[in-house]
Amino acid sequence: MIKVSETAKNQVLKLKADAEVEQDAFIRVGVKGGGCSGLTYVMDFDSELKEDDKVFEDKGVKIVVDKKSFLYLVGTELDFSGGLNGKGFAFVNPNASRTCGCGESFSI
Repeated sequence: MIKVSETAKNQVLKLKADAEVEQDAFIRVGVKGGGCSGLTYVMDFDSELKEDDKVFEDKGVKIVVDKKSFLYLVGTELDFSGGLNGKGFAFVNPNASRTCGCGESFSI
């Protein structure tokens, strides 16, 4: 399961309205190689499900992740910070053994 914090939910709904994406669009999250720690998080709006996708819904936000990325993201919470030290989405990943200073990459 991938969870969504209340602040992330509010930001997703705001971005969805601002970007004027399709009503049935969902958040696609994933992992790709790269970054200073070896793996990088990816996130975008999407509206097409693929054969091996896993679908979750938390707090009214639909999240889709491909099967390979799910192995790295199981138990992760999507959060959003709007503080002075940085603004943006953050992945709180209990599987990450190391993360970089910016929080955009990790290793297992």
